[in-house]
Amino acid sequence: MKYRKLGASDLEVSEISLGSWLTYGAGVEADTARACLDEAFAQGINFIDTANIYGRGAAETFLGEALRARPRDSYVLATKLYFPMSAIDRGLSREQVEKQLDASLQRLRTDYVDLYQCHRYDWDTPLEETMEALTRAVESGKTRYIGFSEWPAERIQAALDLTGVARFVSSQPQYSLLWREPEDDVIPLCAANGISQIVWSPLAQGVLSGKYDPGKPPPGDSRAAHSDMGGFIDRFMDPRVLRAVQQLKPVAAEAGLTLSQFALAWVLREPNVASAIIGASRPEQVRENAAASGLVIDTRLFLRAEAIIDEALAFVEA
Repeated sequence: MKYRKLGASDLEVSEISLGSWLTYGAGVEADTARACLDEAFAQGINFIDTANIYGRGAAETFLGEALRARPRDSYVLATKLYFPMSAIDRGLSREQVEKQLDASLQRLRTDYVDLYQCHRYDWDTPLEETMEALTRAVESGKTRYIGFSEWPAERIQAALDLTGVARFVSSQPQYSLLWREPEDDVIPLCAANGISQIVWSPLAQGVLSGKYDPGKPPPGDSRAAHSDMGGFIDRFMDPRVLRAVQQLKPVAAEAGLTLSQFALAWVLREPNVASAIIGASRPEQVRENAAASGLVIDTRLFLRAEAIIDEALAFVEA
């Protein structure tokens, strides 16, 4: 496992990190989830990402129990706030930052998180209020650093323009061969300002594993077979996209990789990406995906893959 510096922080995070959305504390049985976590550490993964909304606290509760026997300085722990935790608890107000951070720390059984992230931008709260609250969280020692997820570039810039507040060190966007929007504005802006990307859905909700055949129903245990678990996958299930993904398999094989490993290596080719978050329901998935770290791939293979996907997406979006 290779490690990269997270923005303008002193955190060194594994190139592959373990996420807990739709899995731990909710969708995956506890013993299996613990086996995945153990395998992650065995593979050198040191970065664990979660959020208060995952299972409405269940993922944090699971991690708090599963991690309590490990030295706190042996892993980097990140969580988030924004989405509704109750009928009255949502957003990034001063009150919510304080309340939700304390609740997360209690569930995680720790005195601090290494990274506290704004899960989305809160258009109903003044940015100054949010940043002042996050600054107090840093100053209190309850979080070491702060980050955001899926903020528009203009709001990122607005936060950078404020003075006397804590500085963001991370951005968590959706980014994959099938979703390259961050390349337009977010990645260049962040790269110029000491902010690294922590990528979610680098395998496009599993589509880039190649397990979906355009001519067959999705496997019964797959995310696409349970679209109520999260709607992000629907946009990638167009038969033309799935056929293009199948065309990537021989490209990945030429590199000596599985398609999942190739897709993760593609994400990690971007210097501003510090880590790619994987979701895993089996330890063997963790092992396979962890092997994508540190790979040196012929750039021509990446360009071929991009051309295949770009052609398919052009037809879908036309």
